[in-house]
Amino acid sequence: MYRRLWAVPRRPDQRFQACGPLCAGVAAGRSGRRLHYHGVVQPPASGDWIDVAGAPLPVDVATAWATTSGSGAVVVFLGVVRDHAEGRAGVSGLTYEAYEEEAVTRLAAVATDARRQWPAIDRVALLHRTGDLALSDVAVAVVVSSPHRADAFEAARYCIDTLKETVPIWKREHWDGGSDWGTGASPVRAVG
Repeated sequence: MYRRLWAVPRRPDQRFQACGPLCAGVAAGRSGRRLHYHGVVQPPASGDWIDVAGAPLPVDVATAWATTSGSGAVVVFLGVVRDHAEGRAGVSGLTYEAYEEEAVTRLAAVATDARRQWPAIDRVALLHRTGDLALSDVAVAVVVSSPHRADAFEAARYCIDTLKETVPIWKREHWDGGSDWGTGASPVRAVG
């Protein structure tokens, strides 16, 4: 089902690789591959944009990608690193770890389920960061477009809420007094 793809650069100065799972049938026939160019995540030509990456998330690119001629609404949700957590003041950063292959599969399932519930939505981007993040860095981006705002808002809220409950991504908080896993974690459940 999954395989890694490595594309050869077209020019010697290009550092291009297509990597990550190429999954047949992901998101109701909207399969795609995750593209990285100079370490920056790039959108697919079509379908849903699903990625878990160690590079900064390209929020402006995702917003532009989701904006189509049929989209009357584009909703963007960004989860950013803040300076406190439940019971912990002075948070200075976070580290995210993921079971990447399963996380990508679950993110695709979230997008598929959102499309089932809101069939009018046009594009969905679900992007999550891994690695060390500083204060105000974007950890997660959800971008949903649709002809009308109600569907875009509802689908985006569903995507972020379901993502947090179903995708195997873990957060480690760092503060002056130490470092430990986030206290608000709950068991990962199935999508749907």
